[in-house]
Amino acid sequence: QVQLVESGGGLVQAGGSLRLSCEASGRTFSIYAMGWFRQAPGKEREFVGHIRWSSRSTVYVDSVKGRFTISRDNAKNMVYLQMNSLKPEDTAVYYCAASPASSWAKNEYDYWGQGTQVTVSS
Repeated sequence: QVQLVESGGGLVQAGGSLRLSCEASGRTFSIYAMGWFRQAPGKEREFVGHIRWSSRSTVYVDSVKGRFTISRDNAKNMVYLQMNSLKPEDTAVYYCAASPASSWAKNEYDYWGQGTQVTVSS
């Protein structure tokens, strides 16, 4: 089992920044990639990006490229999502998730955090 706990959400004005954190514990050796997803009210949960646990290789969805950056600190079992130039359409509950594969598909992620709310005001 892997346990994931997110933190760092909040309310920010458009154009502002937030950094989300995700702490992993348990069988972290089974993780190949750590992903970030988000779910806005009335919408499907969507992939934001992921980072491979053993490297700094990252992948992002087009809508956040150049604004969001995923990083990790393996010594602390932490993954971060730095969000800059935030837009109202970024408003959602953000989830970190762990997968044994490198994937964009949420059904490939076995473990999920509880989610943290990000609200961007216009």
